[in-house]
Amino acid sequence: MPQIAQIAATYASQIFWLLITFGLLYFVVGRGMVPKIQATVDNREARIAGDLAAAEAARVQADTVEEAWRTEMDAARVAAQAETNAAKQRAALAFEAQVKAADADLAERLGHHDLAIANAKAEALANLQGVAADAARDLVAKLSGVQVGQDAAADAVRKVTAHG
Repeated sequence: MPQIAQIAATYASQIFWLLITFGLLYFVVGRGMVPKIQATVDNREARIAGDLAAAEAARVQADTVEEAWRTEMDAARVAAQAETNAAKQRAALAFEAQVKAADADLAERLGHHDLAIANAKAEALANLQGVAADAARDLVAKLSGVQVGQDAAADAVRKVTAHG
């Protein structure tokens, strides 16, 4: 069978070229390209690991800074509250002092006004007694025709006003 012999000769040539192609692929791709690709992948993994480590360190630092900020804000809030309370207390004391001063001023004015009213009342009563004494003297003179002195009329008016 000549056909089988020809197939074997062709088959050997195909196997030869197949081995050459696979060998060439093995050396070009396996020995040349794969190490470069593997180095690139390793570099990327190392860079990613470094970036993740840097991100974690930055997160820890940010957490530390945030905690310090929160502590500082809490302290500032407490200080502001204390200052507000102190200001309220000072304002209340100042207001109380102003009220006391105003009360004292009003009491003094009221005292002066009471004295002025008492003086005016006394003066009015004195004038009223004088007018009443004049009226009584004139009335006595008209009714009885007797002339009464100013002192006697004033004395009579004082007795009547004292006893009602």
